[in-house]
Amino acid sequence: MTQTIRNIAIIAHVDHGKTTLVDAMLRQSGTFRANEQVADRVMDSNELERERGITILAKNTAIVFEGGKINIVDTPGHADFGGEVERALKMVDGVMLLVDAAEGPLPQTRYVLAKALEAKLLPIVVINKIDRPDARPQEVLNEIYDLFIDLDADESQLDFPVLYAVAKNGTATLDLATPGVNLQPLFETIVSTIPPATGNAEGTLQILVTNLDYSEYFGRIAICRVFQGTLHAGDDVTISKRDGSLMKTRITKLFTFSGLKRTETEETTMGDIVAVAGVEGITIGETITSVDNPAPLPLIVIDEPTIAIQFSVNNSPFAGREGNYVTSRNLRERLEKELLTNVSIRVEDTGSPDSFKVLGRGELQLAILIEMMRREGFELMAGRPEIVTKMVDGTRMEPVEHLTIDVPEAYTGVVIEKLGPRKGEMNKMHNHGSGRVRMEFRVPSRGLIGLRSEMLTETRGTIVMNALFDGYIPYQGEIPQRPTGALIADRQGITTTYSLNGLQERGILFLGAGVEVYEGMVIGEHSRDNDLDVNVVREKKMTNMRASSADEAIRLVPYRNLNLEQAIEFIAEDEVVEVTPKSLRLRKRILQQNRRPKRWEKNQ
Repeated sequence: MTQTIRNIAIIAHVDHGKTTLVDAMLRQSGTFRANEQVADRVMDSNELERERGITILAKNTAIVFEGGKINIVDTPGHADFGGEVERALKMVDGVMLLVDAAEGPLPQTRYVLAKALEAKLLPIVVINKIDRPDARPQEVLNEIYDLFIDLDADESQLDFPVLYAVAKNGTATLDLATPGVNLQPLFETIVSTIPPATGNAEGTLQILVTNLDYSEYFGRIAICRVFQGTLHAGDDVTISKRDGSLMKTRITKLFTFSGLKRTETEETTMGDIVAVAGVEGITIGETITSVDNPAPLPLIVIDEPTIAIQFSVNNSPFAGREGNYVTSRNLRERLEKELLTNVSIRVEDTGSPDSFKVLGRGELQLAILIEMMRREGFELMAGRPEIVTKMVDGTRMEPVEHLTIDVPEAYTGVVIEKLGPRKGEMNKMHNHGSGRVRMEFRVPSRGLIGLRSEMLTETRGTIVMNALFDGYIPYQGEIPQRPTGALIADRQGITTTYSLNGLQERGILFLGAGVEVYEGMVIGEHSRDNDLDVNVVREKKMTNMRASSADEAIRLVPYRNLNLEQAIEFIAEDEVVEVTPKSLRLRKRILQQNRRPKRWEKNQ
């Protein structure tokens, strides 16, 4: 008798405890040996995911419960990684919606849930963190019902089971009055609610590729779901490509998932999630089908990219000092490798051989790509994000976002004032009565570039912002960009405390003393709207004269240290961010001061 297989995806907003819950499920299902050393948040395997506490890549694991197998697919919580989400949902028959008992359902939850309900998947709701002092499980449950109704869920989807959990303690219960002991109720609910994988094991072979991995030993590994038929290691099969062509090949290795490990297997089980190794050039959305009677499955549809950033070869005076990969050939090869596993990114050539236009779903997705390249030893320059417009019936259309803002009452006026010039329209405003207000706006994607850092400053870091792609609207005209100019170094050298001290009242500095700079490098934000070229390497002249104040120690105001996302948001159109493995520098595209166009020349 073959074991029954349940495939389930976990949906949650960033930081609602999804990865922690999977940890507890793996531990309690006996997946790990008693003496095995296991890291916390075991599903966030990527170094960047651990640092930021977010899930970027869709991954899967499997646990065995009462003789059946439950495949769990972890989906990212950010809409920027929507390309990962759409594929993950193709692999499963049901979803587990995980919501924080205090924060309630947030926009990214809404995004993935809308996709899951469209795909007619059955939901289970888990309200997590019920041990929080500000938990309000009953109200949150009402908000979840409102969300389901808002997303046009049908009758069967509205009749979902609800569990209350504390993921970090590994407990779940069906009734708030009786505290949970372990995750047994959750396992039982999954088995009773989610339908077992169906399909005819004797039918025509249909296996859909939904994810890719790479191994030095086996080459490209396709992670797929078996929809029909049975595949054996060594079988000859046909791959139905994205362009409709057919390619014959032989399957050399087959793996199935057990916990976080892959175990080699000789044949597939109906409905299982398997890994196929050794197929050259296979990509996401293609179907592995039989040679005699090919029956391809429909392709996976993926949302269009909305943001583009220009990646160029680093040509600054300090190029090649810190990175190992600095040429355009290195850049092109790395971006082509990214395209193999990341379906929501596109790369276009520009007029110059040294730069590439990379299109993605949002600033965060592209910033993560730059950060990953930087850690691999690449040097590059990244330009200001631009939006991707399209023409519909002769009208220029631009992407628009659904922006949700959660902020203390005192700052509501500031938020509304800031979003006015950025063409934001308020749709909804709701006061929780807890001192915080939730507002919803519709804003063109352009209006969000540089908004986060400005809002954090204005609200003293208390704002919670989330944006979600919401279709296209006619082009909204000019949106004012950064209102301030830049402080620019006018010569190469090493910054001194003496010169920086004299510049402090001119604006906000981005670096301290003892840093090497070059002409054209942006060293701070000017307090006025024009750029200012300054000497930051001037030293104090020593004389024989003594003054009573001369020997007092100079104290500099702490400078603002920009991270990659903040730097990309801050730069103006004529500036770029120089990214190397060790440093981030902001600079003008044209370094020489006398060759740079003046602001008033541009306006004529």
